[in-house]
Order: sequence, then C-alpha cells, then structure tokens
Amino acid sequence: MLTKRVIPCVDVDLDDDGNAAVYTGVNFEDLEYTGDPVEMAKRYNEAGADEFVFLDITASAEGRATMLETVERVADEVFIPLTVGGGIREKADIKETLRAGADKVSINTGALERPELITEGAKAFGNQCIVISVDARRRYDEQGEHYEQVDGESCWFEATVKGGREGTGRDVVEWAREAEERGAGELFVNSIDADGTKDGYDLPLTGAVCDAVSTPVIASSGCGSPQDMVDAFDAGADAALAASIFHYGEYSIEETKQYLDDHGVPVRR
Repeated sequence: MLTKRVIPCVDVDLDDDGNAAVYTGVNFEDLEYTGDPVEMAKRYNEAGADEFVFLDITASAEGRATMLETVERVADEVFIPLTVGGGIREKADIKETLRAGADKVSINTGALERPELITEGAKAFGNQCIVISVDARRRYDEQGEHYEQVDGESCWFEATVKGGREGTGRDVVEWAREAEERGAGELFVNSIDADGTKDGYDLPLTGAVCDAVSTPVIASSGCGSPQDMVDAFDAGADAALAASIFHYGEYSIEETKQYLDDHGVPVRR
C-alpha cells in the first residue's frame, strides 16, 4: 500500500523591508508574520516531513516573478521533494523555478488563464513536475456544474485566481478533470472557506475532486489536528498539507505520523 504524505507548507510574502517572510492567516486574509522561510524549511526537513511546499502568495496578484533567490536558499536546506508556487505563467517560469531547486511547480492563476501551460509544462519537464493548485470557494447559486450537500444546502466550488481575490466562474471539479487530461501530475486542493480555521479540511470539496480524478490529490486548508488528516485520507486524499499546527508547535511531524500510524494510515517513518 502506498504511504500517505504529510506536508508542511509556508505562505511567503515580502515584508516591509523587501525580505521574504512566512505569513499565516485565516480565509486568505489577516496575515501575521510567522518566521523565516529558510529556517522553517530546514526545521521541517530535519523533523521528517515527506515534502515541503513554498508558496509565494502575492506573486500572481502583483504580477511579479517568484522570489527565486529565496527558493534557492530553501532548496539548499531541504533534501525532500520541494514544490514551489506563485507567479508561474509561462514555460520559461517553470524552467527557472526548477533550475532554482524546486522538484515540482504549483500553478494556479497561470493555468486557469492559459490551460495550454499545463500541457506545455508536462511535455517539457514531465507530468510529475506539474502540480495544479486550486483555490476553491463555495457558492450557493445555480452557476455550477457539480454540486455537493453541505450542512443541508447544495453548493458548488468555484476556482479562484490571484490568491483567492478573483472568481473565474469555473467549476473546480470540471477544472480538475481538465487539468488531469492536460497532463497535471498532481492536484493541490485549497479551500478558501476552511483556510486557517483549524476546523478540518473541506471534506465535500476534497471528496468531490478525489472522486473525479485518478491523479494524486493533496488536501489543504483547515487542518487543526492529526484526526483531520485521517478524515482527509478517508475522503480519498493522497497527501495532507498543514501549516498552522506545525508552525505554532501544536503538533510535531513525528506526533502526527505516530497518530496516523496508530489509526491505520500507512506513513513513512
């Protein structure tokens, strides 16, 4: 049986002095300084994380390139797969990010604006390098294609761009299917509604995407405990991403993996 992956993530932005810094917030807002991305990467590498995700959270919204110098410094500290996202719009951006030390790139806005980027990236660098990130939010209207029952109401999930700032009108489930067909090697499913709440992953969202594709799915947003990861894996996720619970020392990677192991989830120890 394939092991499930436990992945810490850092959301990185430039501070007032122009230096890279990790921020943590709720629903993609109210961001608070959390630490230095290079030091945090080193710590998680030593702690036994299966992978590490570095997201430049304002690159797309601000129309700038990913902070590759910081990516290079992070890559020097981690010896586990490194995924980097933010501001990737062209095949050349993928190449430069991989050259800076990333093993995989996470693409959201660039892929939604020009889906051909997925195919171009997969053909040039391999499917395993292309992770399509989806920032989903719930909508309770009749504009969607795939509906789930959530707390007694019918809703669909809309794909958003620019760090959740703009809706696209695209149904997340249909977009996930298209991304898979175009060559995405993995899907990174974020929930704007659950982000930072620590109330658990958006399981209707996670389950809907997992049921629609065969591509590995990373559940993200809302993790408050190792049990939330168990629930995400039960919903079909191949990996579970968390930030706050690790950043603030509420749970360690080791404690989390021990809990998963105790509850019958295969993990790498």
